Amino acid sequence: MTGAAPAFFAPGGANDGSSSFFLIAGPCVVEEEALNVRIAEHVAAIATRLGVRTLFKASFDKANRSSAGSARGPGVGRGLDALARVREATGLPVITDIHLPEQAEAVAEAVDAVQIPAFLCRQTDLLTAAGATGKPVNVKKGQWMAPEHIGGAVEKLRAAGAGDIALTERGTAFGYGRWVVDMRSFDVMRESTGCVTVFDASHAVQLPGGMGSASGGEPRFIETLAGAAMAAGADGLFVEVHPDPSVAPSDGANMLPLDRLEALVERCLAVQAALDR
Repeated sequence: MTGAAPAFFAPGGANDGSSSFFLIAGPCVVEEEALNVRIAEHVAAIATRLGVRTLFKASFDKANRSSAGSARGPGVGRGLDALARVREATGLPVITDIHLPEQAEAVAEAVDAVQIPAFLCRQTDLLTAAGATGKPVNVKKGQWMAPEHIGGAVEKLRAAGAGDIALTERGTAFGYGRWVVDMRSFDVMRESTGCVTVFDASHAVQLPGGMGSASGGEPRFIETLAGAAMAAGADGLFVEVHPDPSVAPSDGANMLPLDRLEALVERCLAVQAALDR
């Protein structure tokens, strides 16, 4: 174990703001340093203005790309160094994916939280390694999985020592070609596991394989689905952002333009506030 980290996902956790809402935002993959910092500074400013707990997200490797020739990211060493520079420049805690159990310890020493990709959410060795780090863990529910079945992943994490766990809904495959979000998932996952729930607004609008050798997307629906998810009881929002999604090396077709992020967060907060009233 690399040492327990402060709670983030539970209300009252690290970087706590005035709202129970929390945000995970950043580019799909780690990019060049100036752009990473530019995006993170924008995200940090929104977090400060709106008083929301926020993690900066970027992946050092995208191991599940549609094509063998697709860009994957800079790798563990350079990627973790880049995330450390983002944290130093902005003060934001950072989160990144792991794909292999042997990555867990080194990654946990460099970041504030660990993420399990949707395609790997049942991998026992990976979950055990992530839980043993003592870091907060965000698990993305697999696209084939009923929400009540994510409890197995939570049990594996808790058995390994994880205490602060979030569960992220990105949609379910009904046939193929697009994900469909069952808005009941947030309550079902929370009630069956006791974990906070997150809505992945950018991957929910992904069109898998929609561009042949790469995924397509319908980002015009990000705000609509995010508002619906907050109304359905999601605790937090995950969204990948970029100043110019058209040039992003990964998932640009389903990313939110960076200049739309603040309005999206305001929309989510307004929905939660209306429910609280």
